[in-house]
Amino acid sequence: MHGTTVVSIGQPAGFTVVTPGGQRSRTPLAASPFLIGRQSGNQLVLRDNRVSRVHAKVTREGSDYFIEDAKSRHGTFVNGQQIQHEKLFPGDSVTFGVPDGYQLIFEPEEERGINRLADQVVTTSIQSGTGGGLVRLRALVEVARAVQASLSIEEVLEAAIDGALSITGSERGFLFLVTPAGLQLRVARDNGGRTLSGGDLQVSTRLIDRALRERRELLRMDFDPLAAGGGGLDESLAGSQLRTVLCVPLVRSRPGSTTETVMGPLAETIGLLYLDSRLDIGEIGAANEEILQTLALEASTIIENARLLEQERAAKRLDEELRIAREIQRTLRPASLPRTGWFRVAAISDSSLQVGGDYYDVTRAAPDCWVFVVADVSGKGVSSALLASLLQGALIAAPCDTAGIGHLLARTNAYVYERAEGEKYATLFYAAMHADGTLHHCSAGHGQIALIHPDGSVEEWGADILPVGMLPEGEFPVRVTRLAAGSKLVIYSDGLTDAESPAGESFGSRRVRELLRSGAALGAASLLEHIVSAVRAFESGALQKDDLTVMVAEYNREDASPFPLR
Repeated sequence: MHGTTVVSIGQPAGFTVVTPGGQRSRTPLAASPFLIGRQSGNQLVLRDNRVSRVHAKVTREGSDYFIEDAKSRHGTFVNGQQIQHEKLFPGDSVTFGVPDGYQLIFEPEEERGINRLADQVVTTSIQSGTGGGLVRLRALVEVARAVQASLSIEEVLEAAIDGALSITGSERGFLFLVTPAGLQLRVARDNGGRTLSGGDLQVSTRLIDRALRERRELLRMDFDPLAAGGGGLDESLAGSQLRTVLCVPLVRSRPGSTTETVMGPLAETIGLLYLDSRLDIGEIGAANEEILQTLALEASTIIENARLLEQERAAKRLDEELRIAREIQRTLRPASLPRTGWFRVAAISDSSLQVGGDYYDVTRAAPDCWVFVVADVSGKGVSSALLASLLQGALIAAPCDTAGIGHLLARTNAYVYERAEGEKYATLFYAAMHADGTLHHCSAGHGQIALIHPDGSVEEWGADILPVGMLPEGEFPVRVTRLAAGSKLVIYSDGLTDAESPAGESFGSRRVRELLRSGAALGAASLLEHIVSAVRAFESGALQKDDLTVMVAEYNREDASPFPLR
């Protein structure tokens, strides 16, 4: 044989993504430009509020890849150096200007290790003048092809079994995976590609236990089928005429291990490749043994990658569902806020996760009355967001008088308690602002309220009663306050006071009071910007740990008449 064509199956360029917790996954660069950031819609979504919405992008120019900063807040870094536009080289580390954040490791398009070994097999077969290497090569390439094209882990495992059967000349092959419930059979095939079932599934459990216990790279046992008891086989297999059994553990390297220590204490057994035959398969030989061990190592990688891929797909499905939920939650907020006239409002609500439990609403209940609500559901995430949506539906009636507000809050309390079964509750501030300056209001457990008087003094209001949903029933007293022109109410969630600096220091109530005093002369929109800018500067990119909602409601009596509708 004078020449051989080798099929090269490459791995596309991509990033190994290392999360702040140390978990690793691989993302191929499947588009150009390839956008990276925290908002959904990017090709790579990084769940870290310190990362900009669109932080960086990767473009392909010929066979080269370049990364470019997308005017991010904290910058993009390659190997510790801040960049604007930089060519990527193998092994380059990309970070995003924040401590303990995501790390991306660039991997160019290259052939997998199993294909490089296949080249070695062909070279060996050429030198020895045999064609057996081509059969083994074909088996290895089929495994590599399955890695690239398979949509399920079962297809990958079947390809691994077929490859091992072809390499060793065995008749049957089984692949077991280690699960919390014990060893699970995932694939059972014969050398004709037939799936085994029923009585064909009998294997030597004694040898499997020994292989898992001793963790050799290859355990081979030969038997004399004519000897008493099958020559050492399990009693159930004594009459099976088996002559040879091969067991190869499948291992996953733990962090800190190397290829030289893959069977050492830093390795974790994730499965077992079991092969047997009623024929004498002869000596495997050092070259074939190396191929089989490499195949087992590749199969381990395949299994782990398939698991990661399944997790990634599940995470992407969840991300998409959360994106839809976030969009629905956004549309539940008022489309616009009153910015002119006798009542003006500015507000922001920023979730620490995809969806949050903070909620605000502003609606015109009558020509001379505006109703506004701020609520903070206990906890965060999807369950809190669902309860916040329930609150909005319950408060849609929007009464303006004392009796109506008290009755509505009592019914809302019973409704939330019944639906959440007492496991969740919400602090809530409900207010009705009348054109003559009369404010009807009730704070159900919500103590983050401040009234800024026209002279710049700040009056803090506490809660009037327990949060809604904490007890099955209760009365909700409504207070009446007369506001002077130029007064402003600031209502916020504890995401403001609990905001943390990179050093772990809380923003605190004292800073909030200082902000309100220093911004007392500002209008609603400017005061909101003053507060939010200060807390973001204080966080300085630190992870937002709670939902942040701030509302500023301003009363201007000189604009009270006429009462134009929105």
